[in-house]
Amino acid sequence: MEALPARARICVTGAALVALLCLLPLPAPDDPAWWWQAAALLALLYAAGEWLVRSARPGAANPSGTLYPVLLAGAFLLPPHAAALVALPAALLAPVEQPPLLPRRIWRAAQLVLAVRAAAETHTAAGGREAVAGCEVPAALAAAGAAVVAFSLVLTLLDCLVLALTSGSPLRRAGRTGGDAWWRLLLSSLAPLTVHGLAGLMMALLWRSPYGPVAALLVLLPMGVSWWAFAQYHRERAAHQATIRALVQAVDIKDGYTRGHSERVGQAAMMIARELGMDDERVEVLRFAGILHDVGKLGVPTRLLTKDGPLTPEERRIIELHPEYGHEMVRGIAFLGEARAAVLHHHERLDGTGYPYGLAGSQIPESARVVAVADAFDAMTSTRSYSRARPVPVALKELQRCAGAHFDPRMVAALVRVIGRVGWHPAVTADQSPARVPPPAAPAADRSGARR
Repeated sequence: MEALPARARICVTGAALVALLCLLPLPAPDDPAWWWQAAALLALLYAAGEWLVRSARPGAANPSGTLYPVLLAGAFLLPPHAAALVALPAALLAPVEQPPLLPRRIWRAAQLVLAVRAAAETHTAAGGREAVAGCEVPAALAAAGAAVVAFSLVLTLLDCLVLALTSGSPLRRAGRTGGDAWWRLLLSSLAPLTVHGLAGLMMALLWRSPYGPVAALLVLLPMGVSWWAFAQYHRERAAHQATIRALVQAVDIKDGYTRGHSERVGQAAMMIARELGMDDERVEVLRFAGILHDVGKLGVPTRLLTKDGPLTPEERRIIELHPEYGHEMVRGIAFLGEARAAVLHHHERLDGTGYPYGLAGSQIPESARVVAVADAFDAMTSTRSYSRARPVPVALKELQRCAGAHFDPRMVAALVRVIGRVGWHPAVTADQSPARVPPPAAPAADRSGARR
């Protein structure tokens, strides 16, 4: 646990101890034998299913989430202490991809044990076990709904708690990079977990029916088809990511002074989009837009990208062609959506003095207005061949000064808010080349726009 902050180590240890208490009694003297047989079978099914899903989706952040119907079936079918055992073997034995390995494994096991125990206790308190035993569907549905809310609430709060303790950000804003509130994450998780809960309830009802456990396991067949479809989607998405990485690496190799710039612009664009309340799919597209905004520099001579001192008018005209070059390169990539417009228009200005087409105001696509602010911010906070890095507060003030003329005030305000709340911690740092003294030319926003 050495790699974790002390407060996060205490949190993991505390969660593990509480999870151990949730497993008691093991077993209770009056527990029927079938409860433990069912718990063992569900635990085996959960472990095998998780292994299959991990094989189909290598590197997925949380592949075990697709097996939640099995955990919820245990919560609906078994007493709380038996249901909490279902997740334990798979969670403890599942591979962990990032260090520290042991704390991550312990945390995952404790998190699932606590969530399942909370769901089972809620289900029991709502009379769900009796409803399932008697196949009383309306009562079983109501109890299952309460259990799903409890399950989701525990998972969300524990996720946000450990993120808050690890990053030092407030719990109410620890949901994701960019500071999503925990309750938003809870609401976004309820829809998929409701589907999982219905599948788990169907398993539990069939298990207690005359058809028995075999019929219950058949519920997983249609879900298996869905999991396979999701696996195909993730493979396709991995191919998309590989395509984007290859393009960005080519730009970074060509323009060493801006190494990492594309990823940082993608991160800033994502933070702006989330602050504006955009949905996850659009946030991802805008991240792609930020990452790919400078791909057209592959068509610009390297000597111009790394030139010391001011550009000549002819050299500037050549560099100003890069948005059109980039748009030509990505316009056939359908999955990029509105990111393609951002690649073409991210150097337009609200007052119509930008390029390549001199669009003004609402003529500029919203995606381009987001990327323009993210691009200018990173340009000012990174050392280039023609300018030194500025402190983040200075760069934000410069963006605010230029808001309304060059940049959309809404996008600027969103970036100022989110950075003021969570700070600026780019995942990729710029190439640490020796700083060069910037030429005494135009104001900062104009100077940073000369090469961006």
